[in-house]
Amino acid sequence: MANRNLSEGYEDATVNEDVKDEAPINDEEQKKVIKQIVAENNLAFKITDAKKTQALKRLKLYNNQKRDQSKVGDPLLFTVFNTVLAALYKDKLNGTWKGREEGDNETAENLTAIYKYDHTLMKRSELNYYWDWDACFFGKGYVKLNEFDRKRMCPIAELLDPMTFLRDPRAQSINGDQMHRNSARFFGRPIGLTKYEMEDSDSYFNLSLLEKGEKDIQSTKDKAKEARDEAQNLNTSKLEEALTENYEYQLLEWYTVIQGKKYIVTLANDKKLIVRYKLLKDQEDWPIIERSIFPIAHDFDGVSIPDLIEDKQRARSVMINLGMESAIEDLYSGYFYNKSKIKNVNDLDVAQRKYVAVDGDPANAIVPKQKSTFHSQVNLILNILDVAAQKSVAAPEVSQGVQPGKERTLGETELVAAGSDARHSLSARVFGWSEEIFARRWYWAYKTYFKNEIDEKVLRLEGPLAPIFRTLTRDNLITKIDPDVYIESTYIAEATKRKKFNDFFPYFQFIVQDPTVNRRFGFRQLGSLIGESKMMLDFLIPPTIDEMISEDENKKIDNNKLPKINFADDDLIHLGIHNKASDTKAKLAHIEAHKLMMMAKKMNPMIGAPEQQTQFQQVQSAEEGQTAKPEQSNQPQPNQPNQIEDGNKK
Repeated sequence: MANRNLSEGYEDATVNEDVKDEAPINDEEQKKVIKQIVAENNLAFKITDAKKTQALKRLKLYNNQKRDQSKVGDPLLFTVFNTVLAALYKDKLNGTWKGREEGDNETAENLTAIYKYDHTLMKRSELNYYWDWDACFFGKGYVKLNEFDRKRMCPIAELLDPMTFLRDPRAQSINGDQMHRNSARFFGRPIGLTKYEMEDSDSYFNLSLLEKGEKDIQSTKDKAKEARDEAQNLNTSKLEEALTENYEYQLLEWYTVIQGKKYIVTLANDKKLIVRYKLLKDQEDWPIIERSIFPIAHDFDGVSIPDLIEDKQRARSVMINLGMESAIEDLYSGYFYNKSKIKNVNDLDVAQRKYVAVDGDPANAIVPKQKSTFHSQVNLILNILDVAAQKSVAAPEVSQGVQPGKERTLGETELVAAGSDARHSLSARVFGWSEEIFARRWYWAYKTYFKNEIDEKVLRLEGPLAPIFRTLTRDNLITKIDPDVYIESTYIAEATKRKKFNDFFPYFQFIVQDPTVNRRFGFRQLGSLIGESKMMLDFLIPPTIDEMISEDENKKIDNNKLPKINFADDDLIHLGIHNKASDTKAKLAHIEAHKLMMMAKKMNPMIGAPEQQTQFQQVQSAEEGQTAKPEQSNQPQPNQPNQIEDGNKK
């Protein structure tokens, strides 16, 4: 078999490498596993089939190309749906990593940069759109993250079709709560693969026993395909059996628990043959990430946008077509005429209007029929339905890019837009749940597949003048304790920064007159609040010599080694930088030495003189309970600051 350039999230020791077609379990065990999976599949199918059938019918409402050509379809669902989808999709969710232990900050920064870099490699823009689309239309969207692309050196995310997904009816979510309560015991989906696609992976076996089978009446894959084709007015091909090399075998991919462990099993030949049997490497969580738009507590499916809009679109379509019929009827009005007065009917233009003969005197020979008044109420009913749809998902005309039907002031329009954004921010926060799980799963993939002393990844950072390339290994990405990840909405982050900037800027302008204020820190803080990167700020506001020296001293402090104290040091700057160092004994001692230096400088401004330096050494040594030896020469050399040991114990 050819080996695909990827790593799969299953244990590798289950297949005999010498005999690829040999099953990893005996015939008796295979029968038990098949019986278990068939029972689970039947239960999952019965509990979810009705809901899936209804959801597939709604695809016709979204884009029904097969509707009666003499009727007019209403695009209410399409309009409202895409308004909400656009609001959620443009609000990008960013992941920021933070270390759990001292010394992990640099690794966390690398993870944050790699997570952003992998956005392109994993085609996250495209994946997020379809993931959001499924969540909005079907109430749930599913992504599988269980493999690693060794060519691009990044995890592989696969979008699953909610209309083919079969799950445990008892489950409230795929992985349940933090203790995995109410998690799925089993779930799966029908898939289609060619024989050479299965041969391309070393996970499959029994391929010589594959048979072309008849269409499975329980195949949600076929139903979903037919429904989508019908909505697009396409003819579904039923000639798959005529293919040879490219024949697509109908398989059932199933995740289940067998003897207390989580497996993925694939069945073929109408669920009578096992062609894959793999133990999942991650026994804690299922490799499926679910995304919901309107979740309901203690419920798996939640609410979708079509749940709220379908009935209103159907009613609007009926009203629109009835109104058109009424208007057409009025256009070709009918009349009553006195046949005793009008002897020749040919005198009337019966080709354009309808005349009805009556006995008696209808006024002056011809009287118009009473017209229908139905169409006069159409606009009122349509507006009621439209407003109800807009309210249900916070999609007012303003957010649809349409001029409001009612004249509103600028303040009212802004209030409407703000209310709509507030409603959508709730869904964005809910989307953040799945993004956090995705990020943790992304880190798991690197932790599982990124090999030590073998794999490396080149990261391109955009510098102020030119790109900077950095090569990262496993030591630069993986920590002893898994780091924390924080997911934040771009809009919320930008709004928070704007508020902080608006609050901080006038305050900084007020206190900057004080000569003791750290102006450089204030300038850096302002730059950070407007979104400038640390690299750009370092280029605009280069670090001072005290900042560079104290950063170098922090490396010694992290190793519990004491740096030297210099009388020319700016102690306040050093104290600020040293606070970022690891909490070692050397850090505490060195900070106390800087405080002692500040006190000595305050008591005697001439502390920099040679005789004062010697006195300071003696005082400092007495404080630490040891004698510090002075430098060989008390006289400072030209262009060389005089330094002393701070005398603290390491």
